[in-house]
Amino acid sequence: MFDNNGLSLQQAPPISVVLRFFLVGSIFGIVEGIAIASLGADITIPFGKESLIVVHIFTLGIMLSFMLGALFQMLPVIGGVVLKEPELLAIRTQYPMLAGTISLLLAFEYGYDALFILAVILLTVAITPALLMMLKALIAIRSHSASSAGMGWALASLSAVLFLGILLALVRAGILQTGGYTELRSGHISFGLFGWIATLIVSISFQVIEMFYVTPPYPRPVSRYLPFMITVSAFIGAALSFFYEPASKLFEAILSTMTAIYAIVTLLRLSQRKRPLADATVWFWRVGATSLLLFSLIRILYVFIGFPADEIREISYLFFGAFALSIVFGMSYKIVPFLVWFHLNAQGYLEAPMMHEVIHPKYAMRHLYIHIASVVLSILAIFKPTLWVYAGVTICISFLWLTAAIYRSWHTYLYTQRHSKRFDMSMDFP
Repeated sequence: MFDNNGLSLQQAPPISVVLRFFLVGSIFGIVEGIAIASLGADITIPFGKESLIVVHIFTLGIMLSFMLGALFQMLPVIGGVVLKEPELLAIRTQYPMLAGTISLLLAFEYGYDALFILAVILLTVAITPALLMMLKALIAIRSHSASSAGMGWALASLSAVLFLGILLALVRAGILQTGGYTELRSGHISFGLFGWIATLIVSISFQVIEMFYVTPPYPRPVSRYLPFMITVSAFIGAALSFFYEPASKLFEAILSTMTAIYAIVTLLRLSQRKRPLADATVWFWRVGATSLLLFSLIRILYVFIGFPADEIREISYLFFGAFALSIVFGMSYKIVPFLVWFHLNAQGYLEAPMMHEVIHPKYAMRHLYIHIASVVLSILAIFKPTLWVYAGVTICISFLWLTAAIYRSWHTYLYTQRHSKRFDMSMDFP
């Protein structure tokens, strides 16, 4: 990504597109912290309204915002895909997605059928056009890299998440009657965690881990086949669960084994870096990969021996959240400074700040400590519920920290445009 020889300003989306998605995701993160602090131990009740609210703030508000923003930026870089009118597409995606997410959260809180229907309409209108346009552009690529192919499989899983989510919402609204509600819900969760979030992160990492941190490439069987195998396993497991209930557990073990393998390989690759200094982003990736490994191991044990206590199940999901947020934070501290530097440099500004001047490495390192504290407090709160308040407050601080970084980066970009001189391309040289 830092090698911009293959990326022109015409290919890249406007910087506002990516930063807008990241900023909204950060604001939802603040809301998530407030919700956790307010709702406390109620968020651990399986499929209770409190847990559904917190989970969907995380998946729709935080993760979908950050991941769509990353896709708008990464598709031109990794896949050579040029999205037509990216700013208009981003606006048409983000605004109804924001309204649909809020509608769904209110529907969980109050149980009104009309709110579920409104959420279905808004989220479908928001996600479908961007999803289809990105998939169409990826399918048109003649020669795929491991990352671009994996992004296609992740988007296919997102379509399954959306479809199953629509069915579940319509069942809750009383419009659709089905006897397979539990299976639909299991498939929705499986596609959301493994097929969409994990597969997209896995796919992007094949490119960025080697590029950012100068590591050996991932083993070819992992980079070429893992995203495909995760997606196909999620589809088969979801389909078979309607006919043979234990199939969902079996395929969860298969999926967890694959994510465990990925986590181990990623940790090994990060230990083989050719650059000796480890900045905060390296540690975010290490925390993320370690959390994914722990999540995977717990889920494998669950399939074969069951959970000895509800707390272990809750901790497993916390580890998945820690994995996803660690990568979001680590990638944000790489993407945001790069975008500010790249766009200003491409526009010819003589005083374009270097990336470390946009967000100082020490600032990111302090965020790492806050993030680790939020993970530790959340785990401890499983056993001592009064700590949920402190866990929620720490999560709030974590996302406030990132929000401030994104806002200051945007301010730096605008300030440089207003006060710095541009290189005159028409100058004559001797």
